[in-house]
Amino acid sequence: MEIPRQFMIGSVDQLPQTETQRNSDLSQEDFLKIMAAAISMPSFSGDSGGGGKETDYLTQMAQFSIMDQLNEVATSLNTTMLMTQQQQAINLIGKQVSVAGAEQGIVSGTVEKVRFSNGYATIQLDGADYSLNDILEVGESL
Repeated sequence: MEIPRQFMIGSVDQLPQTETQRNSDLSQEDFLKIMAAAISMPSFSGDSGGGGKETDYLTQMAQFSIMDQLNEVATSLNTTMLMTQQQQAINLIGKQVSVAGAEQGIVSGTVEKVRFSNGYATIQLDGADYSLNDILEVGESL
């Protein structure tokens, strides 16, 4: 399932792209070309087709296709995770929270606003931004 980028809050154009192709990566089309060339060429041992090697290529192609689908699922899960995090952060506005501050220790206050940067959400307490991972406790608003 493809989730359109316009459903996400903030700028997600700067998120690391998982679909970059390195020179060492093969696309399915490249793999099919190599497979077709290998099947059409007689081997040096005198076989015309390699004697059963065609099924090896089909198995490799199936594995290649599964890996491609797993990459798509991982990308979709990452997008879903970001959208869920954004919704959770929005629901914290006006709630009393305690967060682990870097230098201040534990800081408590009411969530004033939520900010989004590269698709990730942060909350603001008393003018300072905190990651959602820093939240220790959430309570009802005062």
